[in-house]
Amino acid sequence: MNEEECMSFLGRFVEEFPAPLEEDAALPVSPLSCKVSREELQGESLEMGLKVLATRGSPTVLSALLCQVALSQLQQDDLSPFNCPQAAEVNQGEEQVILLESAAVQHVFLNKLINTALIWYQNLPKTPSAPSVFLHCSVHAIKNKRRKMEDKHVALAEFNQLFGIQDELQRAYYAVFDGHGGADAAIYAATHLHVALGRQESLQSDVATALKTAFKHTDDMFKVKAKREHLRSGTTGVAALICGQELTVAWLGDCQAILVRKGQVVTLMDPHKPDREDEKQRIEDLGGCVTFMGCWRVNGTYAVSRAIGDFDQKPYVSGDADCSVTHLYGDEDYILLACDGFFDSVKPSEVPNLVLDALQHPNDSTENCLSKELEDDYGSKVAQHLVCHAKASGSTDNITVVLVFLRPPEQLLVKINAAGMVCEKQSSGSQDELQQ
Repeated sequence: MNEEECMSFLGRFVEEFPAPLEEDAALPVSPLSCKVSREELQGESLEMGLKVLATRGSPTVLSALLCQVALSQLQQDDLSPFNCPQAAEVNQGEEQVILLESAAVQHVFLNKLINTALIWYQNLPKTPSAPSVFLHCSVHAIKNKRRKMEDKHVALAEFNQLFGIQDELQRAYYAVFDGHGGADAAIYAATHLHVALGRQESLQSDVATALKTAFKHTDDMFKVKAKREHLRSGTTGVAALICGQELTVAWLGDCQAILVRKGQVVTLMDPHKPDREDEKQRIEDLGGCVTFMGCWRVNGTYAVSRAIGDFDQKPYVSGDADCSVTHLYGDEDYILLACDGFFDSVKPSEVPNLVLDALQHPNDSTENCLSKELEDDYGSKVAQHLVCHAKASGSTDNITVVLVFLRPPEQLLVKINAAGMVCEKQSSGSQDELQQ
């Protein structure tokens, strides 16, 4: 962690927040929910804290460490003064869920965050170091021609720092969620799935089990909220955890992840679709059906066969994730995660050439779809290039692309240029032979 960069940010931050917020002061960011369960508090607090810090330019590792300390302090407090009044009616056999007034409890959380920043500005502690291998992440998402943006994504290279994990393995988490029927389920999964994963005891011994359990637990948590707030949305999703030299991918539905190694696509998963033979058989064995109504649908309703949410069609729309584990040998180029709005118009086999084209021609754009707020390095523009291509190829859906380089983009470009020079020399040699 760059101490000079951290101190520079802390100086700006404490200038804006020289003291904890007054009791009646407005929060700098609105809470995700009006009421939050104690189990949901961790995810919503981390989401708020990271957003407050990111919008002010905090180094990502520092953000993770500050939020982790503030949340740990909050969880030690007596939060009963923030309890909401108990609901008058509770169905027999159901456990009463204690809810907290979100704005009030997040006020306390942010004040702990501010206090920690004030202390660290005076004496920056020796903290766990940043990941020794920096993974460049290129992300772009557009609403496209849909009325609403229902995709959400997460890029968390500082997974260990956020959850206070101090073993020898580096961990980085990335996910894409494609909501339907509203964005509530996608927002919920993007807020809570990585938190549920960080809580799993099996995380350090069996990542695949931990990821699948985290998906199921997030679905169960959202079921309680959906019933409480009368929500009917759902979301497909794919999540990847890089843990040392191991890549674990878990998914529900038709979001996808692919790995590119030495310019070749490595298939990591088979997306869940209602017409996939084993999915169709599973649904029919449960007493449901798969019918074609413009596209294949479960019981004539949802066009997805697995998702978080969609509780009116459980268990036909399953909340059980599948998982794959791939060893990383060090010769991998990148991992790409994207929603079906991308893969419906772009074949996985097309991705390597699209990425190479984006690296070679970083300033080209398609239909002016590139963001005006781009970083200077060309690697950051790759996801925009891919999204533009998907849109130009006919996608009208929300499109989200998360591209995680497993080696610096500059190395891929050097490799491309080197290959070009070899071809040029070979061609030149052939011409010389002909002249002789």
